[in-house]
Amino acid sequence: MSLGCPKALVDSERILTGLRAEGYDIAPTYREADLVVVNTCGFIDAAIDESLDAIGEALAQNGRVIVTGCLGARPERILERHPRVLKITGPHAYEDVMGAVHAHLPPRHDPFLDLVPPQGIRLTPRHYAYLKISEGCNHRCSFCIIPSLRGRLASRPIDAVLREAERLVAAGVKELLVISQDTSAYGADLRHAAATWRGVRHEARFIDLARALGSLGVWVRLHYVYPYPHVDGVIELMAERRVLPYLDVPFQHGSASVLKRMRRPAHAENTLARIRRWRAQCPDLAIRSTFIVGFPGETEQEFAELLAWLEEAEIDRVGCFKYSPVEGARAHALAEPVAPEVQQERYERFMERAQAISARRLAARVGRTIEVLVDRIEEDGATAVARSSADAPEIDGVVRVHDAGRLAPGDLAQVQVTGAGHYDLEARLATARAGRRRARAAPSA
Repeated sequence: MSLGCPKALVDSERILTGLRAEGYDIAPTYREADLVVVNTCGFIDAAIDESLDAIGEALAQNGRVIVTGCLGARPERILERHPRVLKITGPHAYEDVMGAVHAHLPPRHDPFLDLVPPQGIRLTPRHYAYLKISEGCNHRCSFCIIPSLRGRLASRPIDAVLREAERLVAAGVKELLVISQDTSAYGADLRHAAATWRGVRHEARFIDLARALGSLGVWVRLHYVYPYPHVDGVIELMAERRVLPYLDVPFQHGSASVLKRMRRPAHAENTLARIRRWRAQCPDLAIRSTFIVGFPGETEQEFAELLAWLEEAEIDRVGCFKYSPVEGARAHALAEPVAPEVQQERYERFMERAQAISARRLAARVGRTIEVLVDRIEEDGATAVARSSADAPEIDGVVRVHDAGRLAPGDLAQVQVTGAGHYDLEARLATARAGRRRARAAPSA
């Protein structure tokens, strides 16, 4: 069971890869399994409840359960409700999980290593994959306990990241989704140590990594990018279509006073001016962000500042959370909490404003021809559910392509946008081409 964010999903994939390499079979149901591993999330109360419920379900259906992930860093929360679990480990504790599996379900005598594909075992569709470039975070935001759960920034060597990306592309992946806790800080802990890939020296820097990934000839989507000054350099790559013109930036709020209480990095920067410069350089840029309403002490005036900021920034894709008092976060002591009914009212006002902005920006795309990546074909066989460069899987909108012809999941297609809703687009097929042709034609680095 894999819960939580894409970073946890990558952890689950690594655990599955390790188990499969040792000859373990992966069972599709609790009933068929000899053991269950639950990879948990522990970021907010709702995620904790979901993780505890998943552990309870696994115990009820199977009885032999190992728990790992972010909630595992707080074992007392798990044991208080589920004392029968076999083992609890923290996040990205691959060796500890493997050791626990060995202890409670010893491996077979002769594992078949050749059963594991070069790209490992993945939980995503064949045509896209998450590429985790680092663990941990050096920030100390007052609402967040991720650093205490996952530790400080620990970047992977750049050649290791690029070799993994190469294997994924060779296995048929058409879209790489770059993830970490702080993607734009990549390599800072390594002092930007250089390594050789494809005969070329690359430094462990955000811009170098983006440029190298862009040479693979597939979609490259950048998530969790803090707006440090050096991020401006990647906008040029987006304008050249070396990477997708999509930037996932966790702004969290639009009021300078709230951002200061949140202890957000670059809270004093004029982010609106940055966004204007980015869009001037790359007009097709889509920006995704997440925001918190009802942060302790948030006044009506500060919330109004957030709405005004959102209106001017015109963020394309928006997620919003009502502040959740996470145990161990310093935000609780900053100010009086905002009443739940006020949080709900502000959440609804925020999402209404965000929806109107989304609909307005999508309507401007009607009549244009865009490239999409097909995720699935609906049961009618004639409609393809696809995504444009502005749409990350699971969290953003989709493009429904009618009269899709012979399109299949993983195909790239040129479509003409015929209609727009609040979050999704309607389109008809213009021209199509399979994504693997594009991968074969990719230039060498």
